[in-house]
Formats: sequence, structure tokens, C-alpha cells
Amino acid sequence: MLDEPSLVAYLVAGDPSPEASLELASAVLELADVLELGVPFSDPIADGPTIQRGVQRALKAGTRLSHVLDIARALKRERGKPIVLMTYYNPVLRRGVRRFVEDLASAGVDALIVVDLPVDEADELLDSCRESGVGTVFLASPNTPDDRLRLICERSTAFVYLVSLYGTTGAREELSPLALALLERAKRVCSRPLAVGFGVSRPEHVERLVEEGADGVVVGSAFVEIVERLGAGAGPALAEKARELKEAVSRAARARGSAR
Repeated sequence: MLDEPSLVAYLVAGDPSPEASLELASAVLELADVLELGVPFSDPIADGPTIQRGVQRALKAGTRLSHVLDIARALKRERGKPIVLMTYYNPVLRRGVRRFVEDLASAGVDALIVVDLPVDEADELLDSCRESGVGTVFLASPNTPDDRLRLICERSTAFVYLVSLYGTTGAREELSPLALALLERAKRVCSRPLAVGFGVSRPEHVERLVEEGADGVVVGSAFVEIVERLGAGAGPALAEKARELKEAVSRAARARGSAR
């Protein structure tokens, strides 16, 4: 995963309904390289208002973990591209760590992000992921010290998720300068692929991050905003947004290659 500069698109599973969500995710994944699929959770702490509203729409539509796994399984069969599941720890604990990870593996999920699980308290999850062949992704923020960043790198078997700013998810006008500083520091201390997310929404954001060495860029709220605006008919607009961002990734990758 992220063997070359990649667009990682995020959507809330089940938004606006489990049936429509599969069709919309498939439209995005036609052009995006990786899909990050968010498990709807009633008490998100890392997500801003846009994604929170998407989560509420999904929960109101009756989305359950079984729906999320069905969506992942169908997407894997249809598109064959990497799928990363993003969740909080309560749903994992409720199902049981081992069973949760085994269910992900059987659905074709490639990697798992548990946003609120500290990396140094993740031994049980790491053991289950290792046994089931599911990759792990932990988050580092601008104030993560180098020694902890090294631990996050060691335990993130898929890629390291660099949070570009202080705060929650949500589209911003400008790319945070903290993102570039964190990316530069992470490249010095970490040998894993690095993906940058939070506040990344525009082609110019994507282009700058890839030019500066990001292996992946994660765009979420910009996609969820389209679902909010257009509902079940959002497929064409989502595909157009994915095309625009993917072209930015490709331009930056070419520029980076020619600069070497």
C-alpha cells in the first residue's frame, strides 16, 4: 500500500444509506488509490462537523458494523483496491478485538485505524492484526515527539497517518504549515510510508504535499460535503472530485521524479 504517491479518499460508511454508500464509494474508488471507510460512531472526537453530520446520517439510516463489512467486501470484489477501516475503540471492544479483526480480514479490509487507541496500549490489537494479516495505521500529530513518532512508525505496518494540524477533520482554505514541518520531521525518523490528512481538500494542497515527499494524501471532508449536498445522487460529483485530486497527485509525482 502507498508504494507510489496515492490519493486516499475517506467516506463515512452508510452515508446517506448503506445501499447508496456502496454505489458512492465505488464511484470514488474508480479513481482514488485507497479508500478509507469510516465506521459510524455516536461520539467521534477526531472528526469535525462535516464528518459528524455524515456519521449522524449513516446512523439514522440504520447503518451497523455488519453493513460496513458488507460494503467493504463488495468494494473489494468490485474494485480490488486497498481498503482501510477507520473506527474508534468502543466498537472494537464491543465485538471483541480478535473477532473484530478476523471479520475485517474476511471482508477483505487491508488495514485498520483505531483513532483513539494509544499506540503504547495496542498490544492486543497488534497481535490480532498480525495473526489475521490486517495492517495497522497509527496517527502522529504536529506535537508528537520524535521518540513517540519512532514507536508509531514501528507499529504502523501499513503506513503512518500524519495529522496536518491541531484540531479536528474538516476542509480548510489553506494547507497548514504544520503539515510540512511534521512531514519533514517524520521523513527523518520513519521508514514507513507517510500519508497526510486533516484539512487537506484542494488540488493545490495535494500537489504541495506530494512534492514535499508525502506517499499519500487523505481527503475526507471534501468528499463527505458532496454527499451531504447531493445525497444518493452524488456519484458523478464524487468521481469528478476524485479525478481532480488524482490528477494533482500524478502531476506532483511527475515533478518529484524529474527533480531527483
